[in-house]
Amino acid sequence: MNHTPRFRTVLSCALLAMSLVAGATACGDGDSKRHPLSAKPSSSAAAGKIVFSGPTGKTKADPNKPLEVTARTGDGRITDVTAIDTKGHYLAGELAADGTRWHSTAALAAGTRYTVKVATESKKGASGTRTLSFDTRPAKKKLEVEFGPEAGEYGVGQPLTATLSEPVKSKAARDVVERALTVRSTPSAEGGAWYWVDDTELHYRPKEYWPANSVITASSNLDGVRVSNKLYGAATKPLKLEIGDRVEAIADASSHYMTVLVNGEEINNIPITTGKPGFSTRNGVKVVLGQEYYVQMRGTSVGIGGSEGYNLPVYYATRVTWSGEYVHAAPWSVGSQGVANVSHGCVGMSTANAAWFFETFRQGDLVEVINSAGDYMEDFGNGFGDWNVDWDEWREGSVLQAGTREGSSPVDYARLRPSI
Repeated sequence: MNHTPRFRTVLSCALLAMSLVAGATACGDGDSKRHPLSAKPSSSAAAGKIVFSGPTGKTKADPNKPLEVTARTGDGRITDVTAIDTKGHYLAGELAADGTRWHSTAALAAGTRYTVKVATESKKGASGTRTLSFDTRPAKKKLEVEFGPEAGEYGVGQPLTATLSEPVKSKAARDVVERALTVRSTPSAEGGAWYWVDDTELHYRPKEYWPANSVITASSNLDGVRVSNKLYGAATKPLKLEIGDRVEAIADASSHYMTVLVNGEEINNIPITTGKPGFSTRNGVKVVLGQEYYVQMRGTSVGIGGSEGYNLPVYYATRVTWSGEYVHAAPWSVGSQGVANVSHGCVGMSTANAAWFFETFRQGDLVEVINSAGDYMEDFGNGFGDWNVDWDEWREGSVLQAGTREGSSPVDYARLRPSI
């Protein structure tokens, strides 16, 4: 009988031999409907002929090699094998049709203890069990996962990130990693998928923004799991985020006004100025990265010099790109706000309006720029442009969901559902 583990990675490798530490048990008083593993102790001959081959004494098993259980003689057969580690993960395996041999078909976890129960049946129909416990060697090379951002309160646009300590390139290894990373939302959000930005970074987002006033948790089950060759997962600290109201700003570069909405209701309309010709503000959805009450902005820091150079004290600065795009107070351009675009790419407004914006928005809230002559916001690498990626394209960035019809895979259900 095959058992389905949490991870189904099937790997071929050499035989693992392990020492026998077993006690024979057998069936009770004849209830044929009872599972073999529930039988009372007995001295079944078939159970006594079961062999686990392997290292002796206190030697720990190599997790890179499979586990094998064999019925040594023709006195009986193996009917069931259950191998489970200390975290409750089952080890997948295959039982030969004649019941003479069972072998694992997935890699053992590293640095853990397994309990193996073998059910047998003699030629006369007597049931028996043998039980073995053994330890596996800890991994020498570990893959660590760090979730981001830091735990705290965020806006509905905040993507989750998973940063890996080692590059993961192959599809098979990425499959193992992605299956181990779990995200849950309460209340639930529609869809949800990881996107491989590169070999060491993944981003997670639902189809639409997170539900307002929700709780998001991210966790990993990679600890001890074989990712590739001799690389095994390490324990990961889970992450919890609290999501606030849906707060978003739509900055229209053509009308020179910004509309601010909270949970879909307009609460303010602010005159602004955006980037002038040659310095046009990027279009698209941007996620607030952080806020600074005071920033000394220098043109030279972003490659702007000569007649366009500047060196200004800026207050109430809300950052939306790493390259230096902010929503901030610009008292020097009040006369142009609501009328013309005169900035070097930032969204400028009066000091009073910038202070209000600074107090209203938080990290993870949304700022969308429309009708600008500028380029589109980068998807990755300059902040969070994740929401500018079409949902179908986003799903293609997931090893598990690429090429599948949305909603057809059990992963779609498992990845994002309400906690009970």
